Amino acid sequence: MKLHELTKNEGATSSRKRVGRGPGSGLGKTSGKGHKGQKARSGAAINPVFEGGQLPLYRRLPHRGFNNHNFKITYAPVNLSDLNRFNDGDVVTPELLKEMKIVKKQLDGIKILGNGKLEKKLTIRAHRFSSSALEKIESSGSKAEVI
Repeated sequence: MKLHELTKNEGATSSRKRVGRGPGSGLGKTSGKGHKGQKARSGAAINPVFEGGQLPLYRRLPHRGFNNHNFKITYAPVNLSDLNRFNDGDVVTPELLKEMKIVKKQLDGIKILGNGKLEKKLTIRAHRFSSSALEKIESSGSKAEVI
């Protein structure tokens, strides 16, 4: 079989809908839009929440409560495998991580995660450490200091 011999399966494609083409097509006269009204006009796009001027449901229902999302503390994650760029004996600080572009934004602090293997002996200063990261840091002979 060659490329020019390929054909689509029967019924895989159908001709496009050509509206306004006389009485036999079934889509003549009003072109399937019914008689007049907002949806019959060109460019009609009505918001699904719009209720024709009636006070919408989302405004009729009471909105109560407090959301603590604005005050959430988010830490910038750093994996142990990323710290292998440093030399033995280095002190890894949040400022140094930002300078080396390991962290884009410091956010509310830096959390060291235990993904990967630490092959250097470092002193790591961060705001948080995961339990697996602490185990791997201690097993490699490095130090973890909480700021």
